[in-house]
Amino acid sequence: MTEHGNAAQDNNVDAAVVAGRERMGEQVTRTGAFGSLTTGDTSGYGGLQVRQQPLLASERPYGSYFDEVADALGGALESSGLSFGDAVERVVVANGEMTLYVRRDHLVEVASRLRDDPALGFELCLGVSGTHYPGDFGSELHAVYHLLSISKNRRLRLEVTAPDADPHVPSLVDVYPTNDWHERETWDFFGLIFDGHPALTRIEMPDDWKGHPQRKDYPLGGIPVEYRGATIPPPDERRSYK
Repeated sequence: MTEHGNAAQDNNVDAAVVAGRERMGEQVTRTGAFGSLTTGDTSGYGGLQVRQQPLLASERPYGSYFDEVADALGGALESSGLSFGDAVERVVVANGEMTLYVRRDHLVEVASRLRDDPALGFELCLGVSGTHYPGDFGSELHAVYHLLSISKNRRLRLEVTAPDADPHVPSLVDVYPTNDWHERETWDFFGLIFDGHPALTRIEMPDDWKGHPQRKDYPLGGIPVEYRGATIPPPDERRSYK
């Protein structure tokens, strides 16, 4: 086939087909509807394969006021010897909001610049919450911050990750004091340790509670319940999910 014919063939390749082939090349992270490794999967989807999701990243222009925020933050960070790329791993714009995935070593610096720089003015942090993705190897624990600029009527999300083996994230209490109780709750439920927090103690669970109950690997627990003459076992005994 001629060079022109090859080019024409390449131009006729369906982008969805290419994307599908790339997706099929991703690592399988779960089989079946529940990830069962035994005969416990009664869903009928035992042959289902769930593959590792590729990391999302948005490219410029981001739209709305997001490019202005990124430029202003980059300029503010340069004054402290950091580039935007040094502090921010990637940017995701979706559902009308902008998320900066910040490297945890630079979280405090980024938050301080977002609060103090006049061109940014994110005066308020609405708190921090946690998420746990056991299949996100090396970044299983996520801390998510929602920032608000009252003066400019703008919103921004920050997200920081930490591995299960080293669940440490810098505390932002010195930058945003309202995070005090929120960091305690995130540690209580997810086990994220906020270094520098003035008193990182449990806030919801009893002081002597073992484990962090909103992690995906936390046992379901429960007690048997009688219903119409039958005994319903606790959730962790009903079906093999792992």
